Amino acid sequence: MADNRNNNNNNDYLVPQSAPAMQSFKVQVAREIGWNVANDQQLQQQIDALRGQVAQRKGIPFNPDGYNGDLPSRLNGSIGGSIGGRIGGQMVKRMIALAEQQIAGAPSPTAVTGPDSPGPV
Repeated sequence: MADNRNNNNNNDYLVPQSAPAMQSFKVQVAREIGWNVANDQQLQQQIDALRGQVAQRKGIPFNPDGYNGDLPSRLNGSIGGSIGGRIGGQMVKRMIALAEQQIAGAPSPTAVTGPDSPGPV
């Protein structure tokens, strides 16, 4: 059977230089909501493991290599939404707050400088 995957990666950053800071930001947000992770790779491993568990619990056929494009979006969303939604939602709220502060001319609380940034964003 042919592989119907599209080579476009939706996870590419619009500003590629932001990748280390965004990965650090994602880990910081995950920690804030209770995930015990040291870095982006560990966070991704935990998310990947949970996707399989959620799919199995819901009786959804799940391909562990990550490509599940043959499944209806409702099923894929029920797997990913229950896992990454909290992290993504918090990230969006924080990014909107930073943008609003920048638009208003207020200084941002703190800047993310990279994967080893110790403090909050």
